[in-house]
Amino acid sequence: MNKDVIYIDTEDDITAIIGKIKDSKEKIVALVPPKRIGILQSAVNLRLLARLAHNNDKKLVLVTNNKALINLSSVAKIPVARNLQSKPEMAEIDALEIDDGEDVIDGNQLPVGELAKTADVDEKGEITDVISTIDVEKDSPKIEPKTFDKNRVKVPDFSSFRKKLFIGIVLVIGLIGFLVWATAFAPAAKVIITAKTTPTPVSLSVKLDSTVATDVSKNTIQTVSKQIKKDVSVTFTATGQKDLGAKATGSITIRNCDYSDGFTLPSGTEFTTDGGQVFISTAAVSVPKFTGLPSACTLAGSMSGKATVAVQASASGEVYNNAGVSYSITVIPASARVDAQGTAMAGGTTRIATVVLADDIQKASQALADLSSDSVKQQLISQFTNGEFVISDSFNVVHAAAVSTPALNAEATDKVTLTSATTFSIVAIAKSEIETYLKDTVGKQISGNNQRVYSDGIDNVKLSGYSSTDQGTTINIGATGQIGPNIDDASIKQQVKGKQFGDAQSVLEQINGVNNVDIKFSYFWVTNVPTDVNKIDVQFILQNA
Repeated sequence: MNKDVIYIDTEDDITAIIGKIKDSKEKIVALVPPKRIGILQSAVNLRLLARLAHNNDKKLVLVTNNKALINLSSVAKIPVARNLQSKPEMAEIDALEIDDGEDVIDGNQLPVGELAKTADVDEKGEITDVISTIDVEKDSPKIEPKTFDKNRVKVPDFSSFRKKLFIGIVLVIGLIGFLVWATAFAPAAKVIITAKTTPTPVSLSVKLDSTVATDVSKNTIQTVSKQIKKDVSVTFTATGQKDLGAKATGSITIRNCDYSDGFTLPSGTEFTTDGGQVFISTAAVSVPKFTGLPSACTLAGSMSGKATVAVQASASGEVYNNAGVSYSITVIPASARVDAQGTAMAGGTTRIATVVLADDIQKASQALADLSSDSVKQQLISQFTNGEFVISDSFNVVHAAAVSTPALNAEATDKVTLTSATTFSIVAIAKSEIETYLKDTVGKQISGNNQRVYSDGIDNVKLSGYSSTDQGTTINIGATGQIGPNIDDASIKQQVKGKQFGDAQSVLEQINGVNNVDIKFSYFWVTNVPTDVNKIDVQFILQNA
């Protein structure tokens, strides 16, 4: 027959165990209590379980080797098995030793736990009314509060122990690592020496050139430049007035009445009426020589010495429209008899429009030159990102020939735009180039081997007097260097390594030119200067003598 094995947790109460037994589908239910039997150390609880199993037609077996539990199970008449494979048997109660003259105490009459105070026991010692009063669906039973034996031995929580052990190991390793770092890697020192120095002013004019390298002997410094190209424009209102109407057109016949040679009139020949209107030929025309009598020149139908050319009025307007008149013309030779007769001239109209004048463009060009270019200048300066010294006065703006839209003399129906392709540029000097120049200049002022350059003046450089002409570009460089006693950094490190603060300070203050010595350690626990010179930093504070 199959059996259901129920393992009891130390935290399970009697209600939870009763619920597990009720939920079992098997006839035989084996209860396996934990080593700390907990709730099962009460005889009343065991009797409750036995009564429950009987009422639900189940066979209850305790699987345990605990002698106390075995004795209690015999009182509740619950069979016990040593393991899940052994045969369950009803345990026998160990015989009590009875001393003569002592009363025999019936254990069945003793109250077991707080529940015995309210339990009804029949003549056979069975609990009769408790089962019916237990609500196994509730989480917290009221019939049997947990009781704890203060004298029982506590079993260590090995999971908590392992966790604490691991944390302890990590802390020890961390402490060891910190000690190694604090003693071997962290120690460092900064030696601050206040040295008496002499200011050395530098003021000179140098030539600037972007195409050659810096050459101190030639007094030349190489420059770098940045430029931006962009179209710059302004708008203006045209002020000119012009008749843009159509020009009258027609044709003129040239008659050679006595000139024996033919001649050619070029395109653009002017023909003038008696009223002063001028018409201009639109093409070249060849006039043949005259053959015949002069009287036949003007005869109708005569073709001798005649040629016709298309003409156009020199200006627009209705005044040039006519029904056909005679025109005068200057020919070679002037004595030749040549005249001109025009056809009807038509198509001339008048339309006065606003046009762009040269004076308008001139004024707009000046406005274009006066436009602020500060934003472009700042944009150029921002392109120098390596500490270059920018020469502000070198900022230059070059405008190409301006283009007007609409063009000169063209009609302007709206605002006119004047645009110029413009190049913006600015010059700078790299810091390294000025340093090269200053080091050489200041270094030349050292006398003997007992001095050295502490500052070449690069931190207080001032550029002024920028000038750019056809002969070249120059600028003035001003700076103040510092010259002092020849104290070698490497020698300082060797003298102080491994020493305490007072000893190191005493050694260095004996050097000629040293005014004061201070030592800053990296951390509060560091009291000695490291023996590794790579962890010693020497810093000079310059003090004018």
